[in-house]
Amino acid sequence: MGSDILVLDTLIMRDSASILLNSAKKDNFIHVKVMVVGKGCVIIGRGKNGISGQSGVAGLTQSSPCRDGIPGKEGHPGEPGRDAINLSLYLLNLRINGSLEINLNGGDGGDGGLGGRGGDGGSGTRVCAAGNGGRGGDGSAGGDGGSGGTVSISCKQCPDLHLLMNDRLVIKNYGGFGGIGGNGGFGGQAGLGPVKDGNDGQRGKDGSRAAQGKTGSVNLSRD
Repeated sequence: MGSDILVLDTLIMRDSASILLNSAKKDNFIHVKVMVVGKGCVIIGRGKNGISGQSGVAGLTQSSPCRDGIPGKEGHPGEPGRDAINLSLYLLNLRINGSLEINLNGGDGGDGGLGGRGGDGGSGTRVCAAGNGGRGGDGSAGGDGGSGGTVSISCKQCPDLHLLMNDRLVIKNYGGFGGIGGNGGFGGQAGLGPVKDGNDGQRGKDGSRAAQGKTGSVNLSRD
């Protein structure tokens, strides 16, 4: 956890300049007397996206006669998205000549892994029925989306910052999307035989979609 603090007398962001916040610290603070912003400038502290889960291992197909195929394995769950950084800006004066975007969106959750395919059943003989196909593995759940960060801007000699919102000042701190659940694996094919054919394996269940992360708050003041 902890925090990271940047203290400056004057901060000038020229056109297309970027500030990458310290992702190792949950809270970042910037104290500046005068901040001048050019065109297309961004401050980035969004959460990292979660990694998608691996697919389940496929079941083995029977080489021996009259035996059922091996079921597929369940997929691995998706990783949750990381929460975004919280940013506090303390300013005496702010001049946005172009535009400033603050991106503190939460990371998207990883998709759930696919279920493994079931193995095929073995063929039948004159003395035994053919084997059934193995059941497909269940798909796994996606990872939850990360929460958006909190933005706090205090500027003593600024005009009403609310009038700049969505024009020269754009704040993005939405929660990340939840990962999509993985599809269940297909069932294995039935074995065939002269006495009786086997049955196809059942398809695995689909994994559930995860929840979206919470949107962060925005606090603007002239204290």
